[in-house]
Amino acid sequence: MTKSELILRLSERNPHLYQRDIEKIVGTIFDEITEALARGDRVELRGFGAFSIKRRDARTGRNPRTGEAVTVTEKYIPFFKTGKQLRERINVD
Repeated sequence: MTKSELILRLSERNPHLYQRDIEKIVGTIFDEITEALARGDRVELRGFGAFSIKRRDARTGRNPRTGEAVTVTEKYIPFFKTGKQLRERINVD
């Protein structure tokens, strides 16, 4: 699902709200999650999951085209861990 599909689905379920207001709400939520991760904070949405940042150490990689060794610098990546309720809802037997 894309961001625009999410906005469309939310506007269908909430006809009393303007689509532009839903766009602002969704944008604000994503912006706040992004800003929190940029500060190094963890964002937890109970029942859904938690967003956090993981550090990857610097390493020596390999250029797949030439086979030449290249240095890959240390970096931080976003990480998402699903919540228990989400896992249970997805894995219904």
